Amino acid sequence: MPKEFSRTSRINQQLQEVLSVLIRELRDPRIGDITVTAVDAAADMRSANIKVSSFGDDAALAQSVKVLNHASGKLRRDLGRQLTLRYIPELRFLADRALREGDRIAAIIRDARAADDRVAAARQQAEPDGSVNGSSNDG
Repeated sequence: MPKEFSRTSRINQQLQEVLSVLIRELRDPRIGDITVTAVDAAADMRSANIKVSSFGDDAALAQSVKVLNHASGKLRRDLGRQLTLRYIPELRFLADRALREGDRIAAIIRDARAADDRVAAARQQAEPDGSVNGSSNDG
């Protein structure tokens, strides 16, 4: 089994690299700036799920996925011309929202840090003598 796993991984990587180029070559204006984030081919190589992502909105990504699924036959033929595999898998494109979710979480963290900085600045301004605990050094 480890040999099969490494073969599948290698083929997934090849599919990802070649599909990335082929998608750019489509030059369809309905396909935004798409990145192929993952390829998961079945062990028998009869089918493959291709995850794609973009920095556009969800509607643009959904449209790109729809167009790519419509063009999957052409992409499959082009893959067959470039790769020497017994079977060229049927391609199924899926939206990968992981990048967008990561950006959303990063924005939440950024906003929380900014709020913490504002609270710290307000506390520092509230301390008339600049001391940290409100105690003076006059003791």
